[in-house]
Amino acid sequence: MLKAMKPEWREIPWDRALTAASPKVACALEKALAGNDLGLEEGMTLATVEGNDLLALVKVADELRRRAVGNRITYVVNRNLNFTNICIVGCAFCGFSRGPDSPDAYFHSTDTLLAKSVEAVKQGATEVCIQGGLPKDLDGYYYVELLRAIKARLPELHVHAYSPMEITYGVEKTRLPLSEYLLMLKEAGLNSIPGTAAEILDDSVRRSLSPNKLKVRQWIEVIRTAHSLGIPSTSTMMYGHTELPEHWVRHLFLLREIQKETGGFTEFVPLGFIHSQTKLFQIGGARAGHSPHEDLIVHALARVLLNGYIPNIQVSWVKLGFEGSLSCLEAGANDFGGTLMEESISRAAGANFGEYVSPGEFRAMIRTISRTPAERTTTYKIRKVFDHADSEERLPLERMPVFAAAASHPPLMATGY
Repeated sequence: MLKAMKPEWREIPWDRALTAASPKVACALEKALAGNDLGLEEGMTLATVEGNDLLALVKVADELRRRAVGNRITYVVNRNLNFTNICIVGCAFCGFSRGPDSPDAYFHSTDTLLAKSVEAVKQGATEVCIQGGLPKDLDGYYYVELLRAIKARLPELHVHAYSPMEITYGVEKTRLPLSEYLLMLKEAGLNSIPGTAAEILDDSVRRSLSPNKLKVRQWIEVIRTAHSLGIPSTSTMMYGHTELPEHWVRHLFLLREIQKETGGFTEFVPLGFIHSQTKLFQIGGARAGHSPHEDLIVHALARVLLNGYIPNIQVSWVKLGFEGSLSCLEAGANDFGGTLMEESISRAAGANFGEYVSPGEFRAMIRTISRTPAERTTTYKIRKVFDHADSEERLPLERMPVFAAAASHPPLMATGY
């Protein structure tokens, strides 16, 4: 299967694709187009599509995207701060963590992290994203003190920090109630939290991935409490390991229910499993990561099942690569994510991407699929729309496809893409 969607798919309108779908798929998609929530059976029907049914799912998802957020593809200028790779949790799917005595273990000083933040702002960043491992001897107040140090120097910088796992660890270390701990983080300068550590929100799957990690109920409690305190979060799902399509559907339904209650999710980010350097794959406990087929289904499925609740679906270019990201941006997604400037977690697991994409590179890639680039804030306020190309725009070193409009509609695809 190809990494990128075939160019001829681009010219097929959603309504024509829908007429070629099987009756069950067409019925589910028509229900979504009418603005109605889909149920489990309908979700499962869409999660296992192939051929013309896959094409219909992709095209309807893209139409729902157009209706919800228009034709802009957004991105944020940010920097990742992975402050330590020392971790006691032992997730089998992680290639990032190290023991404290490992020769490549690190724990960056607060001064170093502050300098990285200052440098990011000088390069136009509006956000830093802070996550790291869980060292055994970490002071539970470390997260608070790091926030205070950054905000004292850069009060306008949006700090997007600490997964539910890290927050749970801080609660354990300080013995404070969760709401009190989160409020302390907020008062210290926390603006939003990443909804990572979700993986698959099913405890049976989680036991195979990381038996020591927080349970589903704990993840939900952290997210709901954060939202109740006015701290928004992203939402995520890791796919391509041991899970089944049923798990995708149930995971998305759970996020939908939380969003109905709190309204606190800013976006949903599917995260394809990067397998090659992970223990889980090396011992034969998982398949070889996400496939292009799964990428299209998961992103399109998210748009359809979350329609009306979470308007922004983000691609992870670190996981998908550039061509894969563009394909998913034509399958219901609308956000390219962040420039990152540095990113260690995915690369440590074997990803080929993860260092940095400039804003100009984002904009040049977005134009190859005839969409309009726009820079946003973390919470999706538009900072600038780029209606016309400028001198900073150039395609990345990886060769990008430039799609030409077809003169006429090609025949519907059967199974190949």
